[in-house]
Amino acid sequence: MCLLEFNDVSRGYGSEKVLSGVNLQVHAGEVIGLLGRNGAGKTTLIRLVMGMLRPESGRIKVFGEDPRKDPVATRRRIGYVAEDQELPPFLKVRDVIAMYRDLYADWDEDFATDLMNRFELPPARKIKDLSRGQARQVALLCAVSHRPDLLILDEPAGGLDPAARREFMETSIRLLNEEGTTILFSSHHMSDVERMASRLVMIHENQTWIDSELDDIREGYCLAQMLAGDGIDGQKLLSIQQCLCARRHGEALHAVFELDPDTCSRLLRDELGADIARCRTINLEEMFIELVGRPS
Repeated sequence: MCLLEFNDVSRGYGSEKVLSGVNLQVHAGEVIGLLGRNGAGKTTLIRLVMGMLRPESGRIKVFGEDPRKDPVATRRRIGYVAEDQELPPFLKVRDVIAMYRDLYADWDEDFATDLMNRFELPPARKIKDLSRGQARQVALLCAVSHRPDLLILDEPAGGLDPAARREFMETSIRLLNEEGTTILFSSHHMSDVERMASRLVMIHENQTWIDSELDDIREGYCLAQMLAGDGIDGQKLLSIQQCLCARRHGEALHAVFELDPDTCSRLLRDELGADIARCRTINLEEMFIELVGRPS
């Protein structure tokens, strides 16, 4: 079942194009990690899903409908936590939960209580007196206790220390996916995506550049390293269909191929006429850096 569909969607701000011709489908039960540099369009994509923005062209369907056609009904089926999301600082934890409870007819009080106990949240403490990690946990509890069909996390653990971030991400994604919730989350941390996503969508240069299962990336992509020279340069490598990028690193050339290492070695030997490339598997962080540069 397709919960979310982008068909040739474009969106910009003024003269700046942020997304251009994006196509994407999200199916029930998937856990999708959304990657890209700052400004790549991850948050814009999420806001389009939420109906906060209108596409300039193309079509978006969420649960089979335009999310702006009936935004209240659509959002009742979605849980949403963002890095810049703020809860009322003067309210107590229990009052914030009560406020959200009133918004959802299908609120699951037992589930909310279980999360409250799991997170060890103090119900009588005001939001402003919580740690940043605790405040994120309150936001998560409020976002999921109506058992949404789709959970969207937009850098929800940003600013947390590594231990708190790992605990938050693992709890939210593993717990909720066990409940059957479909999850789309963005993160700057490759380890989060590798550990918890089943599928990767990478946005670069306004488009979805990679859309692949994580297992396929681990097995079907590689890094080729070779010395530059003798007519071998980045443009020659990029002329090979399976080459995603090629960069100069000092005297060496690095290229990412959508091939396993053995197949890549044979292809380069046939194309370049010499066995000069060292091809090896590549982890997600290495691939991200080779493709789009260091995370920002």
